[in-house]
Amino acid sequence: MDKFTRILLAHRILSAARYPVSRTRLEDELECSAASVKRIIRELRDFVGAPVEYDRTANGYYYAKKGDTAFELPGLWFSADELIAFASLLELTSGLGPGLLDATLHPFRQRLEELLQHKELGLAELPRRLRLLPLAGRAAPPKVFRAVATATLQRKRLAVRYRARSHDNCTERELSPQRIVHYRNNWYLVAWCHLREELRIFALERLESVWQLEEPALDIPDQELDAHFTPGYGLFAGPAAAEAVLHFSPYAARWVAEEQWHPNQQGRWLEDGGYELRLPYSDPTELVMDVLRYGPDVEVVAPAELREQVRERLARALAQYQTAEGQDLSLRAGRKEFGMT
Repeated sequence: MDKFTRILLAHRILSAARYPVSRTRLEDELECSAASVKRIIRELRDFVGAPVEYDRTANGYYYAKKGDTAFELPGLWFSADELIAFASLLELTSGLGPGLLDATLHPFRQRLEELLQHKELGLAELPRRLRLLPLAGRAAPPKVFRAVATATLQRKRLAVRYRARSHDNCTERELSPQRIVHYRNNWYLVAWCHLREELRIFALERLESVWQLEEPALDIPDQELDAHFTPGYGLFAGPAAAEAVLHFSPYAARWVAEEQWHPNQQGRWLEDGGYELRLPYSDPTELVMDVLRYGPDVEVVAPAELREQVRERLARALAQYQTAEGQDLSLRAGRKEFGMT
């Protein structure tokens, strides 16, 4: 623990203490000698003007009260661990979307880098040692992100031009923003759509233009938002229409048992070492894609409609390889696997 961190920690101990703090306790918590404790107390008094006093009766140090305001260290102080944690957070935010917050965070990032370099904490290693790997992310324009975030926090309505991914048609809408969601490496806006008069989800990269209006946004209670979106699976909203029953192979069960697919899921181990996962869903689209990721290591047991959808998708995928040559190669591979010549 360096001197800077010890001064900060000593300040926090003295600020939180209701009674004088013994030198022994300070030695233990600051991980230093008695001489170092005395030097830290002296630096607190001389360099930052901390009102540290010594109570001979209680044999401990305390902050003398001056008026009704408690003493605080001047400026912004972080311990070494806190600086590293915060720098790591900045590094992670840069991976959430190139350019989204760069202009806003740049001055603060510069100051933070100066502090870290001064304290020799290895900032130069952060870009090499800390990685956020986005997969299949779609870039949200920084200008759109800032406009949506500002209106959401300031509770203002938005006028937007939105091009839907499903049919590629463009519509003009007035929205009351409720929440901004980062889901599977993409940004979405949960908003009350005044055109459709219902809650909708909008992908930020599909917003062609955004401008803030003077009218206050309609506020939807958190309970109503949660009730609208939580029962569905993934981003699909609405009440749960069915319960999926999935059986995973013993191979896949090892990690599926530790995953959360849905807040209301239920799971149990099977006798063969496999794992059964039960979860509610409304629209099956996203659930089908997640099931397909596991290929032969998962079987949809119920409901029959979901099982048929997965079977059809697998059949269509297999059909892509069902050329005459592909069938011949598949047959020869099967014969080799079972020792046939």
